[in-house]
Amino acid sequence: MSDWPVKRLGDILQLNYGKSLPVKSRVDGDIPVYGSNGIVGSNNKATVDVPGLIVGRKGSAGRVHRSQGPFCPIDTTFYVTGEDAPDTDLDFLFYLLCHIDLTRIIGDVGVPGLNREMAYMELVCLPPKLPEQKKIAHILSTVQRAIEAQERIIQTTTELKKALMHKLFTEGLRNEPQKQTEIGPVPESWTPITLGELCEKPDGALQTGPFGSQLHKHEYQEEGIAVVNPTHLAGNRINHEKVPRVSEEVAQRLGKHRLRKFDILFARRGEIGRQGLVSEAEETWLCGTGCFLVRACKPFIDNRFLALYFATDRLVKWLYSHAAGAIMPNLNNSVMQRLPVFYPDQETQVMIIEAFATIDEKLSAAVQKQSALQDLFRTLLHELMTAKTRVHTLEFSTSTTAANR
Repeated sequence: MSDWPVKRLGDILQLNYGKSLPVKSRVDGDIPVYGSNGIVGSNNKATVDVPGLIVGRKGSAGRVHRSQGPFCPIDTTFYVTGEDAPDTDLDFLFYLLCHIDLTRIIGDVGVPGLNREMAYMELVCLPPKLPEQKKIAHILSTVQRAIEAQERIIQTTTELKKALMHKLFTEGLRNEPQKQTEIGPVPESWTPITLGELCEKPDGALQTGPFGSQLHKHEYQEEGIAVVNPTHLAGNRINHEKVPRVSEEVAQRLGKHRLRKFDILFARRGEIGRQGLVSEAEETWLCGTGCFLVRACKPFIDNRFLALYFATDRLVKWLYSHAAGAIMPNLNNSVMQRLPVFYPDQETQVMIIEAFATIDEKLSAAVQKQSALQDLFRTLLHELMTAKTRVHTLEFSTSTTAANR
Protein backbone atom coordinates (compact mmCIF):
# COMPACT_ATOMS: atom_id res chain seq x y z
CA MET A 1 0.00 0.00 0.00
CA SER A 2 3.08 2.24 -0.08
CA ASP A 3 1.95 3.95 -3.29
CA TRP A 4 -1.46 4.82 -1.82
CA PRO A 5 -1.36 8.14 0.02
CA VAL A 6 -3.04 8.54 3.40
CA LYS A 7 -5.41 11.50 3.54
CA ARG A 8 -8.05 12.92 5.78
CA LEU A 9 -11.56 12.42 4.47
CA GLY A 10 -12.07 16.20 4.54
CA ASP A 11 -9.23 16.57 2.03
CA ILE A 12 -10.99 14.49 -0.64
CA LEU A 13 -14.66 15.43 -0.30
CA GLN A 14 -17.15 17.98 0.98
CA LEU A 15 -20.26 16.91 2.89
CA ASN A 16 -23.20 19.19 2.08
CA TYR A 17 -26.24 19.49 4.30
CA GLY A 18 -29.48 18.11 2.88
CA LYS A 19 -32.49 20.39 2.54
CA SER A 20 -35.80 20.33 4.40
CA LEU A 21 -38.55 18.75 2.33
CA PRO A 22 -41.52 17.75 4.51
CA VAL A 23 -44.03 15.24 3.16
CA LYS A 24 -46.72 17.91 2.75
CA SER A 25 -44.41 19.87 0.42
CA ARG A 26 -43.67 16.96 -1.91
CA VAL A 27 -45.42 16.30 -5.19
CA ASP A 28 -45.32 12.67 -6.35
CA GLY A 29 -42.91 12.29 -9.23
CA ASP A 30 -39.89 10.40 -10.55
CA ILE A 31 -37.25 11.99 -8.28
CA PRO A 32 -36.29 9.87 -5.24
CA VAL A 33 -36.29 11.56 -1.84
CA TYR A 34 -33.55 10.26 0.45
CA GLY A 35 -33.42 10.13 4.22
CA SER A 36 -30.72 8.60 6.39
CA ASN A 37 -32.19 5.13 5.88
CA GLY A 38 -32.57 5.34 2.10
CA ILE A 39 -35.46 6.33 -0.17
CA VAL A 40 -38.37 7.73 1.87
CA GLY A 41 -40.58 9.04 -0.93
CA SER A 42 -40.57 10.89 -4.23
CA ASN A 43 -40.90 14.40 -5.62
CA ASN A 44 -41.49 15.99 -9.02
CA LYS A 45 -38.44 18.25 -8.79
CA ALA A 46 -34.84 17.53 -7.74
CA THR A 47 -32.92 19.62 -5.24
CA VAL A 48 -29.66 18.08 -6.56
CA ASP A 49 -29.60 17.85 -10.36
CA VAL A 50 -26.76 15.34 -10.74
CA PRO A 51 -25.99 11.83 -9.37
CA GLY A 52 -24.53 11.71 -5.89
CA LEU A 53 -24.03 9.96 -2.56
CA ILE A 54 -26.21 10.36 0.50
CA VAL A 55 -24.76 9.92 4.00
CA GLY A 56 -27.02 9.61 7.03
CA ARG A 57 -26.61 12.57 9.42
CA LYS A 58 -29.32 11.80 12.00
CA GLY A 59 -31.18 8.60 12.80
CA SER A 60 -29.40 5.97 10.70
CA ALA A 61 -26.30 8.14 10.88
CA GLY A 62 -23.30 7.07 8.84
CA ARG A 63 -25.30 4.91 6.42
CA VAL A 64 -24.34 5.50 2.78
CA HIS A 65 -26.66 5.43 -0.25
CA ARG A 66 -26.10 6.13 -3.92
CA SER A 67 -28.37 7.90 -6.39
CA GLN A 68 -27.64 7.28 -10.07
CA GLY A 69 -29.59 10.37 -11.11
CA PRO A 70 -30.97 13.66 -9.71
CA PHE A 71 -32.34 13.35 -6.17
CA CYS A 72 -33.62 15.14 -3.07
CA PRO A 73 -31.57 14.66 0.13
CA ILE A 74 -33.60 15.80 3.16
CA ASP A 75 -32.23 17.60 6.19
CA THR A 76 -31.33 14.44 8.12
CA THR A 77 -28.59 13.73 5.57
CA PHE A 78 -25.37 14.94 4.03
CA TYR A 79 -24.79 14.59 0.31
CA VAL A 80 -21.79 14.51 -2.04
CA THR A 81 -21.68 15.05 -5.81
CA GLY A 82 -18.83 14.72 -8.31
CA GLU A 83 -17.99 18.41 -7.85
CA ASP A 84 -17.57 17.85 -4.10
CA ALA A 85 -14.91 15.14 -4.67
CA PRO A 86 -13.11 16.34 -7.82
CA ASP A 87 -10.19 13.88 -7.77
CA THR A 88 -12.17 10.78 -6.81
CA ASP A 89 -14.43 8.49 -8.81
CA LEU A 90 -17.90 8.79 -7.25
CA ASP A 91 -18.61 5.05 -7.41
CA PHE A 92 -15.26 4.30 -5.77
CA LEU A 93 -16.04 6.88 -3.10
CA PHE A 94 -19.31 5.09 -2.32
CA TYR A 95 -17.43 1.86 -1.57
CA LEU A 96 -14.71 3.73 0.31
CA LEU A 97 -17.33 5.24 2.64
CA CYS A 98 -18.90 1.81 3.10
CA HIS A 99 -15.49 0.41 3.98
CA ILE A 100 -14.50 3.00 6.58
CA ASP A 101 -17.96 2.71 8.20
CA LEU A 102 -18.86 6.15 9.52
CA THR A 103 -21.42 4.59 11.87
CA ARG A 104 -18.43 4.00 14.19
CA ILE A 105 -18.17 7.69 15.06
CA ILE A 106 -21.79 8.69 15.59
CA GLY A 107 -22.73 10.46 18.82
CA ASP A 108 -24.65 8.48 21.42
CA VAL A 109 -26.57 11.32 23.08
CA GLY A 110 -30.28 11.59 22.18
CA VAL A 111 -30.83 10.95 18.46
CA PRO A 112 -27.67 9.39 16.97
CA GLY A 113 -25.91 11.91 14.76
CA LEU A 114 -22.84 12.16 12.55
CA ASN A 115 -20.64 15.20 13.19
CA ARG A 116 -19.25 16.54 9.92
CA GLU A 117 -15.97 17.75 11.41
CA MET A 118 -15.35 14.38 13.07
CA ALA A 119 -16.03 12.66 9.74
CA TYR A 120 -13.54 14.96 8.02
CA MET A 121 -10.81 13.81 10.46
CA GLU A 122 -11.11 10.14 9.39
CA LEU A 123 -7.91 8.82 7.76
CA VAL A 124 -8.34 6.99 4.46
CA CYS A 125 -6.05 5.37 1.90
CA LEU A 126 -6.95 5.48 -1.76
CA PRO A 127 -5.25 4.92 -5.11
CA PRO A 128 -4.17 8.27 -6.57
CA LYS A 129 -5.07 7.35 -10.15
CA LEU A 130 -8.67 7.34 -11.34
CA PRO A 131 -8.32 4.21 -13.57
CA GLU A 132 -7.51 2.03 -10.56
CA GLN A 133 -10.36 3.58 -8.58
CA LYS A 134 -12.75 2.86 -11.45
CA LYS A 135 -11.60 -0.76 -11.73
CA ILE A 136 -12.11 -1.34 -8.01
CA ALA A 137 -15.59 0.19 -8.24
CA HIS A 138 -16.38 -1.94 -11.30
CA ILE A 139 -15.43 -5.19 -9.54
CA LEU A 140 -17.48 -4.36 -6.44
CA SER A 141 -20.43 -3.14 -8.53
CA THR A 142 -20.42 -6.41 -10.50
CA VAL A 143 -20.72 -8.46 -7.32
CA GLN A 144 -23.32 -6.09 -5.90
CA ARG A 145 -25.47 -6.41 -9.04
CA ALA A 146 -25.28 -10.19 -8.71
CA ILE A 147 -26.48 -9.90 -5.09
CA GLU A 148 -29.38 -7.68 -6.19
CA ALA A 149 -30.30 -10.19 -8.91
CA GLN A 150 -30.59 -12.95 -6.31
CA GLU A 151 -32.68 -10.65 -4.12
CA ARG A 152 -35.12 -10.17 -7.02
CA ILE A 153 -35.33 -13.94 -7.50
CA ILE A 154 -36.01 -14.38 -3.77
CA GLN A 155 -38.74 -11.74 -3.78
CA THR A 156 -40.43 -13.11 -6.92
CA THR A 157 -40.28 -16.70 -5.68
CA THR A 158 -41.61 -15.71 -2.25
CA GLU A 159 -44.55 -13.88 -3.86
CA LEU A 160 -45.25 -16.90 -6.08
CA LYS A 161 -45.25 -19.21 -3.05
CA LYS A 162 -47.58 -16.90 -1.15
CA ALA A 163 -50.05 -16.74 -4.05
CA LEU A 164 -49.96 -20.52 -4.53
CA MET A 165 -50.53 -21.10 -0.82
CA HIS A 166 -53.61 -18.89 -0.86
CA LYS A 167 -55.04 -20.67 -3.90
CA LEU A 168 -54.42 -24.26 -2.76
CA PHE A 169 -55.56 -23.78 0.83
CA THR A 170 -58.80 -22.08 -0.22
CA GLU A 171 -59.66 -23.88 -3.50
CA GLY A 172 -57.74 -27.16 -3.23
CA LEU A 173 -56.07 -28.78 -6.23
CA ARG A 174 -59.21 -29.02 -8.35
CA ASN A 175 -60.96 -25.73 -7.66
CA GLU A 176 -63.64 -27.59 -5.74
CA PRO A 177 -66.64 -26.02 -3.96
CA GLN A 178 -65.85 -24.20 -0.72
CA LYS A 179 -67.30 -23.96 2.77
CA GLN A 180 -67.05 -20.98 5.09
CA THR A 181 -65.14 -21.49 8.36
CA GLU A 182 -63.76 -19.32 11.14
CA ILE A 183 -60.51 -18.95 9.16
CA GLY A 184 -62.30 -18.22 5.88
CA PRO A 185 -63.23 -20.40 2.88
CA VAL A 186 -61.71 -23.89 2.61
CA PRO A 187 -62.35 -26.76 0.18
CA GLU A 188 -65.66 -28.42 1.01
CA SER A 189 -64.21 -31.94 1.26
CA TRP A 190 -61.49 -31.05 3.78
CA THR A 191 -61.96 -32.50 7.27
CA PRO A 192 -61.99 -30.23 10.36
CA ILE A 193 -60.01 -30.98 13.53
CA THR A 194 -58.24 -28.95 16.24
CA LEU A 195 -54.53 -28.84 16.89
CA GLY A 196 -55.15 -30.15 20.38
CA GLU A 197 -56.76 -33.31 18.95
CA LEU A 198 -53.84 -33.77 16.54
CA CYS A 199 -51.36 -33.58 19.41
CA GLU A 200 -53.13 -35.88 21.87
CA LYS A 201 -50.78 -38.28 23.64
CA PRO A 202 -49.29 -40.89 23.75
CA ASP A 203 -47.24 -39.95 20.70
CA GLY A 204 -48.17 -36.33 20.14
CA ALA A 205 -47.14 -33.26 22.12
CA LEU A 206 -48.07 -29.61 22.41
CA GLN A 207 -45.80 -27.84 24.87
CA THR A 208 -43.76 -24.71 25.43
CA GLY A 209 -39.99 -24.62 25.58
CA PRO A 210 -38.20 -24.63 28.96
CA PHE A 211 -38.82 -21.59 31.13
CA GLY A 212 -36.00 -19.38 32.39
CA SER A 213 -35.82 -21.27 35.65
CA GLN A 214 -34.88 -24.39 33.67
CA LEU A 215 -32.45 -22.94 31.13
CA HIS A 216 -30.09 -20.12 32.12
CA LYS A 217 -28.15 -17.91 29.72
CA HIS A 218 -24.89 -18.67 31.52
CA GLU A 219 -25.34 -22.32 30.44
CA TYR A 220 -24.94 -21.39 26.77
CA GLN A 221 -21.60 -22.28 25.16
CA GLU A 222 -19.96 -22.43 21.72
CA GLU A 223 -20.12 -26.21 21.30
CA GLY A 224 -22.77 -28.78 22.21
CA ILE A 225 -26.50 -29.26 21.61
CA ALA A 226 -28.18 -26.41 19.72
CA VAL A 227 -31.19 -24.58 21.17
CA VAL A 228 -33.82 -23.17 18.78
CA ASN A 229 -35.33 -19.83 19.82
CA PRO A 230 -38.01 -17.76 18.01
CA THR A 231 -35.35 -15.76 16.11
CA HIS A 232 -34.29 -18.98 14.37
CA LEU A 233 -37.74 -19.67 12.89
CA ALA A 234 -37.79 -18.43 9.30
CA GLY A 235 -39.94 -19.28 6.30
CA ASN A 236 -41.07 -22.74 7.44
CA ARG A 237 -37.50 -23.77 8.28
CA ILE A 238 -34.93 -23.52 11.06
CA ASN A 239 -32.16 -20.93 10.59
CA HIS A 240 -28.80 -22.29 11.79
CA GLU A 241 -27.05 -18.93 12.11
CA LYS A 242 -25.94 -17.93 15.63
CA VAL A 243 -27.80 -20.78 17.31
CA PRO A 244 -26.84 -20.99 21.01
CA ARG A 245 -25.69 -24.31 22.41
CA VAL A 246 -25.63 -26.14 25.73
CA SER A 247 -23.73 -29.11 27.09
CA GLU A 248 -25.02 -32.66 26.73
CA GLU A 249 -25.55 -32.69 30.48
CA VAL A 250 -27.91 -29.69 30.30
CA ALA A 251 -29.65 -31.22 27.26
CA GLN A 252 -30.30 -34.44 29.19
CA ARG A 253 -31.87 -32.45 32.00
CA LEU A 254 -34.23 -30.91 29.45
CA GLY A 255 -34.87 -34.18 27.62
CA LYS A 256 -38.60 -33.64 27.08
CA HIS A 257 -37.77 -30.59 24.96
CA ARG A 258 -35.65 -32.57 22.47
CA LEU A 259 -36.75 -32.14 18.86
CA ARG A 260 -37.81 -34.88 16.46
CA LYS A 261 -37.96 -34.77 12.69
CA PHE A 262 -41.16 -33.07 11.46
CA ASP A 263 -41.88 -31.33 14.76
CA ILE A 264 -43.22 -27.83 14.12
CA LEU A 265 -42.06 -24.89 16.23
CA PHE A 266 -44.05 -21.67 16.75
CA ALA A 267 -42.87 -18.39 18.24
CA ARG A 268 -44.84 -18.10 21.49
CA ARG A 269 -44.62 -14.32 21.82
CA GLY A 270 -43.76 -11.26 19.74
CA GLU A 271 -43.79 -12.29 16.06
CA ILE A 272 -46.12 -15.21 16.72
CA GLY A 273 -46.51 -15.90 13.00
CA ARG A 274 -42.95 -17.26 12.86
CA GLN A 275 -42.72 -21.03 12.61
CA GLY A 276 -40.40 -23.71 11.31
CA LEU A 277 -40.46 -27.41 10.43
CA VAL A 278 -37.75 -29.53 12.05
CA SER A 279 -35.63 -31.48 9.55
CA GLU A 280 -33.09 -34.26 10.07
CA ALA A 281 -30.43 -31.57 10.55
CA GLU A 282 -32.12 -30.34 13.75
CA GLU A 283 -33.09 -33.70 15.28
CA THR A 284 -32.03 -33.95 18.97
CA TRP A 285 -31.71 -30.15 19.23
CA LEU A 286 -33.70 -28.43 21.96
CA CYS A 287 -36.88 -26.38 21.77
CA GLY A 288 -35.87 -23.10 23.39
CA THR A 289 -37.62 -20.64 25.62
CA GLY A 290 -40.27 -18.67 23.75
CA CYS A 291 -41.22 -21.50 21.39
CA PHE A 292 -44.21 -23.82 21.18
CA LEU A 293 -43.37 -27.39 20.16
CA VAL A 294 -46.10 -29.02 18.05
CA ARG A 295 -45.78 -32.78 17.54
CA ALA A 296 -48.76 -34.18 15.64
CA CYS A 297 -48.50 -37.95 15.27
CA LYS A 298 -51.72 -38.95 13.55
CA PRO A 299 -51.56 -41.35 10.58
CA PHE A 300 -53.92 -39.22 8.47
CA ILE A 301 -51.80 -36.03 8.71
CA ASP A 302 -48.44 -35.40 7.04
CA ASN A 303 -46.63 -32.84 9.18
CA ARG A 304 -45.03 -31.30 6.09
CA PHE A 305 -48.55 -30.43 4.91
CA LEU A 306 -49.40 -29.18 8.39
CA ALA A 307 -46.38 -26.83 8.43
CA LEU A 308 -47.44 -25.34 5.08
CA TYR A 309 -50.99 -24.91 6.38
CA PHE A 310 -49.70 -23.07 9.47
CA ALA A 311 -47.67 -20.70 7.27
CA THR A 312 -50.72 -19.31 5.45
CA ASP A 313 -51.63 -15.68 6.10
CA ARG A 314 -55.04 -16.47 7.51
CA LEU A 315 -53.66 -18.88 10.13
CA VAL A 316 -51.21 -16.19 11.20
CA LYS A 317 -54.12 -13.73 11.34
CA TRP A 318 -56.11 -16.20 13.48
CA LEU A 319 -53.19 -16.54 15.90
CA TYR A 320 -52.88 -12.77 16.30
CA SER A 321 -56.64 -12.38 16.82
CA HIS A 322 -56.57 -14.94 19.67
CA ALA A 323 -53.27 -13.93 21.26
CA ALA A 324 -53.10 -12.17 24.62
CA GLY A 325 -51.31 -8.84 25.03
CA ALA A 326 -51.68 -5.81 22.78
CA ILE A 327 -48.06 -4.62 22.87
CA MET A 328 -46.35 -8.03 23.02
CA PRO A 329 -48.74 -10.67 21.60
CA ASN A 330 -48.31 -14.08 23.22
CA LEU A 331 -49.89 -17.49 22.80
CA ASN A 332 -50.96 -19.84 25.55
CA ASN A 333 -51.67 -23.54 25.50
CA SER A 334 -55.46 -23.19 25.45
CA VAL A 335 -55.33 -21.02 22.30
CA MET A 336 -53.04 -23.50 20.55
CA GLN A 337 -55.33 -26.37 21.56
CA ARG A 338 -58.25 -24.62 19.79
CA LEU A 339 -56.37 -23.75 16.61
CA PRO A 340 -58.56 -24.99 13.71
CA VAL A 341 -57.06 -27.37 11.16
CA PHE A 342 -58.66 -28.46 7.87
CA TYR A 343 -57.02 -31.23 5.89
CA PRO A 344 -57.63 -33.23 2.68
CA ASP A 345 -56.95 -36.92 1.97
CA GLN A 346 -53.33 -38.07 2.16
CA GLU A 347 -52.86 -38.23 -1.61
CA THR A 348 -53.83 -34.57 -1.89
CA GLN A 349 -51.55 -33.65 1.02
CA VAL A 350 -48.58 -35.25 -0.77
CA MET A 351 -49.41 -33.46 -4.02
CA ILE A 352 -49.54 -30.11 -2.20
CA ILE A 353 -46.23 -30.87 -0.47
CA GLU A 354 -44.61 -31.69 -3.82
CA ALA A 355 -45.98 -28.52 -5.39
CA PHE A 356 -44.15 -26.43 -2.80
CA ALA A 357 -40.98 -28.54 -2.73
CA THR A 358 -39.85 -27.22 -6.13
CA ILE A 359 -40.49 -23.62 -5.10
CA ASP A 360 -38.66 -24.12 -1.80
CA GLU A 361 -35.66 -25.66 -3.58
CA LYS A 362 -35.41 -22.64 -5.88
CA LEU A 363 -35.81 -20.27 -2.93
CA SER A 364 -33.18 -22.09 -0.88
CA ALA A 365 -30.71 -22.07 -3.78
CA ALA A 366 -31.18 -18.32 -4.28
CA VAL A 367 -30.74 -17.62 -0.55
CA GLN A 368 -27.54 -19.68 -0.43
CA LYS A 369 -26.16 -18.02 -3.55
CA GLN A 370 -26.98 -14.56 -2.22
CA SER A 371 -25.25 -15.38 1.09
CA ALA A 372 -22.13 -16.59 -0.73
CA LEU A 373 -22.06 -13.44 -2.86
CA GLN A 374 -22.44 -11.25 0.22
CA ASP A 375 -19.46 -13.02 1.80
CA LEU A 376 -17.50 -12.48 -1.41
CA PHE A 377 -18.43 -8.78 -1.46
CA ARG A 378 -17.32 -8.24 2.15
CA THR A 379 -14.01 -9.99 1.44
CA LEU A 380 -13.37 -8.02 -1.76
CA LEU A 381 -14.33 -4.74 -0.12
CA HIS A 382 -11.72 -5.27 2.59
CA GLU A 383 -9.04 -6.69 0.29
CA LEU A 384 -9.37 -4.05 -2.43
CA MET A 385 -9.77 -1.06 -0.12
CA THR A 386 -6.67 -2.01 1.86
CA ALA A 387 -4.63 -2.90 -1.26
CA LYS A 388 -4.08 -6.43 0.03
CA THR A 389 -5.38 -7.46 -3.38
CA ARG A 390 -4.68 -5.24 -6.36
CA VAL A 391 -7.07 -4.94 -9.27
CA HIS A 392 -4.61 -6.11 -11.91
CA THR A 393 -4.70 -9.59 -10.33
CA LEU A 394 -8.49 -9.69 -10.76
CA GLU A 395 -8.80 -8.33 -14.30
CA PHE A 396 -9.34 -11.78 -15.88
CA SER A 397 -11.99 -12.89 -13.39
CA THR A 398 -13.73 -9.54 -13.64
CA SER A 399 -13.96 -9.69 -17.42
CA THR A 400 -15.17 -13.28 -17.23
CA THR A 401 -17.89 -12.35 -14.76
CA ALA A 402 -18.96 -9.40 -16.89
CA ALA A 403 -19.10 -11.60 -20.00
CA ASN A 404 -21.39 -14.07 -18.27
CA ARG A 405 -23.89 -11.53 -16.94
